[in-house]
Amino acid sequence: MSDTEQPRPEAPAAPPAPPPGPDRIVPGHLLVYALASLTFGLTQGLGNNLVAANLQAVQATFGATTNEAVWLTAAYSSTSITASILLWKLRTQFGLRLVAKVSLIFMVVLSLAHVVVTELGAAVILRAVAGFAGAMLNTLAFLYVLEAMPAKHKLTTGIALGLAGSQIAVPLARLVSPSLLDIGLWPQLNLLELALSLLSLAWVYMLPITPPPRAKVFDRVDAISLPLLIVGMGLIAVVLSLGRYYWWTEAPWLGVCLALGIGLLTALVLVELNRERPLVNLRWLSSRDMILFGGSMFFARFVLSEQTTGTIGFFQNLGLLNEHMAGMLWVVFAATLAGFILVAPINKPENRAAIHMVALSLIAIGAFMESRATNLTRPQDVLLAQALVAFGGAIFLPPAVGWSFAHTLRWGIQHLTSFFAVFLASQTLGGLLGSAALGTLVTVREKFHSNQLVESLTLADPLVAQRIQQYGGTYSRVLGDPALRSAEGSALLAQVATRESYVLAYNDLFLVVAIVSALLLVGLIINQLVARHSREQTA
Repeated sequence: MSDTEQPRPEAPAAPPAPPPGPDRIVPGHLLVYALASLTFGLTQGLGNNLVAANLQAVQATFGATTNEAVWLTAAYSSTSITASILLWKLRTQFGLRLVAKVSLIFMVVLSLAHVVVTELGAAVILRAVAGFAGAMLNTLAFLYVLEAMPAKHKLTTGIALGLAGSQIAVPLARLVSPSLLDIGLWPQLNLLELALSLLSLAWVYMLPITPPPRAKVFDRVDAISLPLLIVGMGLIAVVLSLGRYYWWTEAPWLGVCLALGIGLLTALVLVELNRERPLVNLRWLSSRDMILFGGSMFFARFVLSEQTTGTIGFFQNLGLLNEHMAGMLWVVFAATLAGFILVAPINKPENRAAIHMVALSLIAIGAFMESRATNLTRPQDVLLAQALVAFGGAIFLPPAVGWSFAHTLRWGIQHLTSFFAVFLASQTLGGLLGSAALGTLVTVREKFHSNQLVESLTLADPLVAQRIQQYGGTYSRVLGDPALRSAEGSALLAQVATRESYVLAYNDLFLVVAIVSALLLVGLIINQLVARHSREQTA
């Protein structure tokens, strides 16, 4: 160095690298990664919904009763409810791409096995393993869409787009089912799952993403905690899935499963409270913010259960099949997709309360509109109501998930496992709990309304006697005995009474959803007013 040459100042330390993603949205880049995310979401969502939407085809394939066929969905839910926690730890320790490839290869193999299986017990075991293997797809759906997002849009727009695939799969499963069943029964449903699994595996191989940091997250105590969590939550999921079919108080094994599940989870709590690095941070999860998040997720799944258990169940009770509800399902599909797309650019922390108010209002109005159904109501009569409920449910989820995820990151990345535990448990367990609660409500209210209707149906009433005679008259060409015709007329009248009692029971279900939504809306408004008053007092 010459005497006249001044030493160069040292370069300032480089700032921390921003999260993966471009500084601005590149349309082509975003489109490719969004398609991959949508594929992962649809593969995960259609996996179990195709089975749930076609239980009659399952019964025909395996020669099973309804209660036996429901074991397929129960087995899938019992493993998927906690598998994501274990897979999160696996991908953190062994790498995302390796775990994703292994999971999807398992999905492909299981889908092939489903095509050739002809025994129900083996199919139930395969569905349980599929629930474990498919749990990785939710994580991939989020990570791939976040990869193409700038840092400032990851927890707003990215969250909304990452949720879309698994949610639109619910109506889409019933839309594609009639065409698949025209080709064949159970095998064709699994061929679609096989095709989507292969496509998902191709995306993982062709489209790399920035791998999350790896770390050693397993320890010896996990050998105790993980089995307690998986078996405990799995048993509770089985009880919630099957309770209303076998009926809660009629099958003793349901009580044994519930007691054992609660006992295992209690043991898990005792273990986790004394761990230095807990699998699930129970103290943090018991905070006010996380309780609110878990409650909001449970409510979202409860409302979405209104569409499957409520509206779909109502029309199935009237004798309609999936193909008869195609118009309504397309409206639900379009409203759900529109909700995620429209909420994506405004999904910001300052808009969260307003978005939730709009969502709750739409859900309450839509459910109340459906509570006036009759036996003449058809899918074309509830298009507006279903659109309101679907749109409201779609815009409700992203703000809650985005806010809670940002809240988790502020507390530290070590809480991500606990966040995933709450999020995934509230999604799966909330859906099971919503279906169980609403399905039980329909059964109980049907018995109530049936008793009320039957009490007034006596032969001393001339109108009842006339109606029995009219119904019996339909058999006049084949039954010459007046007594037999009267008996057949009474049977037809009993069927009509049962149908009407179910209509009234479903109206009660819709009204309950509307009231719950309205009460939550009032609570949210009061909470916002109190928070504003507190800020003004502080200022």
